Amino acid sequence: MAEPVAHPITVAIERRIDPSRTAEATSWMQAGTDLATAFPGFLGSGWVRAGEASDLWYMLYRFRDIPTLETWEQSPQRSRWLDAGRAFANEVRVERRTGIEGWFDAPFALHVESRPGADAATTGPIQQPIPAAPPRWKQTVTIWLGFFPVNLLGSWALGFVPGFSAWPLVLRVLVTTALFTPIMTYAVLPWVTRMLRPWLQREA
Repeated sequence: MAEPVAHPITVAIERRIDPSRTAEATSWMQAGTDLATAFPGFLGSGWVRAGEASDLWYMLYRFRDIPTLETWEQSPQRSRWLDAGRAFANEVRVERRTGIEGWFDAPFALHVESRPGADAATTGPIQQPIPAAPPRWKQTVTIWLGFFPVNLLGSWALGFVPGFSAWPLVLRVLVTTALFTPIMTYAVLPWVTRMLRPWLQREA
């Protein structure tokens, strides 16, 4: 039996940072992202500040699946890192994104920019706002645009199966959903969202 395909999971953490310890917090946040890179299943991480005068800081990291994420989150290395920041960092919100919601999120709202002539000390995360998920109506349109051709072509192909049209309705729906759902999940919907990314991220 084939093993199930892992779903990447993204974690967004909101913290309030003591404004008087910004320099210390900057080093601490960067140390956390660097620490996560050594763990199996790591797919990326970064951090941003809500604004120059704000005490809200956001950290994001992504892992291959739940088991690799939990290995990182339950590790003694992360525990020691969190302990080092308790004096100035207060965690106020944690959000995980998987499944359909994850299809409509940009993988990360920040990236590391290497500037000509810049060394490691001057290269850091670009502070960009974290985009919200598209409106529900846009998500609905996107899913429909993927599902319609899959359902149309799949139903047409199944019409060539001898006797399929005579099967009980429940059995026919069971077979078609079992066939079409993986195709939508792993092939069609990710492709459609990539194609529509500019429209999905554009303000309605």
